[in-house]
This record gives sequence, C-alpha cells and structure tokens, in this order.
Amino acid sequence: MKFSHPLARSAKLWRATSLDGSEQSILVIVTTLELDAGSKKYKEELVATLGGAAKEYLAKSQAATIYVLTNRVRDW
Repeated sequence: MKFSHPLARSAKLWRATSLDGSEQSILVIVTTLELDAGSKKYKEELVATLGGAAKEYLAKSQAATIYVLTNRVRDW
C-alpha cells in the first residue's frame, strides 16, 4: 500500500537507525505547502489535512511508526 494524496508531491518509507542500532520506519512526505507557521503563506487547514491523511495511512498500513512533512526549499 503506497501513500498518495493530492497535497503530497511524493512519499517514501525510510529506515532510520538509532545510535543503539535499533531501526524505525518513517514515512517522509514531500509537499509544496508552506510548513512554517510564521509565514504568510502558511495554511493550517491544508497542513492539518495532509497530516491527518498521513496518520490514517499509518494506522491502516502499519508500514511505519511516524511521519515527517517536508517541502522543497529553493534558494534562488
């Protein structure tokens, strides 16, 4: 089962290894939404919608334990 949502540009499961050697799966979601709450372009309801969809996916699939939202930052 793959994560798909109109507000997500891509998503991937990543395995993270801690210092003690334990591993954890993380759902990394890339979006074009502004994620900085201090920005004028930040839209709380859209970020909450995407986060809710990620939580629902994690509950159904159990492929990962947590998710991270990130956006592509362009330094022009």
